[in-house]
Amino acid sequence: MEDLARAAGISRASFYRHFKSREALLAALAMAPEPGARDRILAAAVEMVGAQGLRTLSMDELADRSGVSRATLYRLFPGKGALLAALIDAYSPLEPVSRLLAERQGEPPEVLMPELARAAYRSSHGRAGMLRALFFEVSGLAPETEEVARQTIARVAGLLVMYISGQMSAGRLRSMHPLLALQSFIGPVLFHILTRPLAERVLHLDVEGERAVTELAGAWLRAMATEEGANE
Repeated sequence: MEDLARAAGISRASFYRHFKSREALLAALAMAPEPGARDRILAAAVEMVGAQGLRTLSMDELADRSGVSRATLYRLFPGKGALLAALIDAYSPLEPVSRLLAERQGEPPEVLMPELARAAYRSSHGRAGMLRALFFEVSGLAPETEEVARQTIARVAGLLVMYISGQMSAGRLRSMHPLLALQSFIGPVLFHILTRPLAERVLHLDVEGERAVTELAGAWLRAMATEEGANE
């Protein structure tokens, strides 16, 4: 922005009186994104975030890697918060899990919970590096991505907590704090997804991925069974 003001022969103060931000300038120019630019940016971002994390990602380098102008990049993704939201929507397991839960929330835990675990695995397959980076980015709550993380996690976790609470009230799951119950389900499944490449390469894990998370979900169901259910 400083270079632009200098090239225009005006002060920074004069520039910002007319255009409050980079986005305001791009909107005034009515610049249309290049065809396919969004998909190319996200594809490049997946590789870069998986390799180096979101926090250290350079938006200028992302523009170069995806073959778009910086103006196009910032018009589509004004900052890392917008980029994180798009990556979560396109590549993380949160969206597929939330859709499945919304569609099948009437099903019992022994049916739905393994399906949720498999949906999380399928949507993350081959993207462990990116998922690991997103997990640490979200858990770190950097200022520029905190609001996106809060909204996304609150929506999905809220649906899951409501489902688990309802199943506890119906006597299908043993009673405990529903958030702790949710953590005890997510923890092993997420850990398996994040460490599976290492486990395959170093520890020679030979259990197929969907079968592995199904077994983890089954272990959670057994741990959460009521006394009546455990005796059946």
